[in-house]
Amino acid sequence: QLQLVESGGGLVQPGGSLRLSCAASGGSLDDYSIGWFRQVPGKEREAISCISSNGANYASSVSGRFTISRDNAENMVYLQMNSLKPEDTAVYYCAAARGLCADMPGMYDYWGQGTQVTVSS
Repeated sequence: QLQLVESGGGLVQPGGSLRLSCAASGGSLDDYSIGWFRQVPGKEREAISCISSNGANYASSVSGRFTISRDNAENMVYLQMNSLKPEDTAVYYCAAARGLCADMPGMYDYWGQGTQVTVSS
């Protein structure tokens, strides 16, 4: 059973940067597409980026500011977040899908517990 743990969240000022990490155990991330989602209270979970054997994609709201990457040797996936805005404030989740990247949370088989990102002055 694949287990995912996110880390790297915190409080950052607008314009600042954070790097989120997603660590996997119980399996190899090589076998999965890995997505990053975020959620604020009262709203649906939003897909923001995904990486697979076909490459990476980004939601328009984060394109040009966020970069997803993976280190298969370390079994890690990262989300570098630059030029952060207050509207990026959310709980961020990583998730693993046996299939290709998808925007729908239901297409993912494993989830981490989430890490809070707060962008505020």
